[in-house]
Amino acid sequence: MSGHSKWATTKHKKAAIDAKRGKLFAKLIKNIEIAARMGGGDPDGNPTLYDAIVKAKKNSMPADNIKRAVKRGSGEEAGAANYENIVYEGYAPAVGVIIECLTDNRNRAAAEVRSTLTKANGSLATSGSVSFNFERKGQIVVPSEGVDFDNLFEIAAEAGAEDVSDEDEVYTVITDPGDMITVRKALQDAGIDYDSADLVMNPKTEIELDVDDARKVSRLIDNLDDLDDVQNIYSNWTASDEVMAQLDEE
Repeated sequence: MSGHSKWATTKHKKAAIDAKRGKLFAKLIKNIEIAARMGGGDPDGNPTLYDAIVKAKKNSMPADNIKRAVKRGSGEEAGAANYENIVYEGYAPAVGVIIECLTDNRNRAAAEVRSTLTKANGSLATSGSVSFNFERKGQIVVPSEGVDFDNLFEIAAEAGAEDVSDEDEVYTVITDPGDMITVRKALQDAGIDYDSADLVMNPKTEIELDVDDARKVSRLIDNLDDLDDVQNIYSNWTASDEVMAQLDEE
């Protein structure tokens, strides 16, 4: 089982301590509404909704907000937006990026993504020109405190996980998309808590950046993440521990 991108760890920590709580909640609410709309409002029968609710709770979203989002998504309550899922591919300095949006205004989303890329000396790319270097995977993030890595590794591997990596504060379990729910349930049955279970885009190969390029790409990803329509951003960059430590200090 291979290692895991340092950016995934940085992104996870950023989400956990994000001072822009309102924007984070907006993204989580969209996930809940879409999951409820697609699979119904009962989390016991809708694993995607179940995981969306767990993620919201782990990020301290009030229970009332979660309940209202489920009701809007399932049609029990009015007010749900008609979100459209759009994926943009682009080039950042030295690397590629995939930007997943949930939006009720396609023109606005495209204009804001294009503008943000252009300001960072990046550009939009044609469909497939970046995504060919990525593959869809399931990703389960487990807090490492109180969890034995070897035990987690054994349980996850027996349930079908492809990769388990130690990212200091969290363990990251990578699965085939079709196996994610099975692996997540196996961890739960073993009494192992988790922070999130999502389908993500993992790079097949990564490009190691120096501190200047890493700073530019990190800043671009933060700016994209601030856009209301953007849900997820994936990139194929990595950096040394020294570079990552320097970025954390800035």
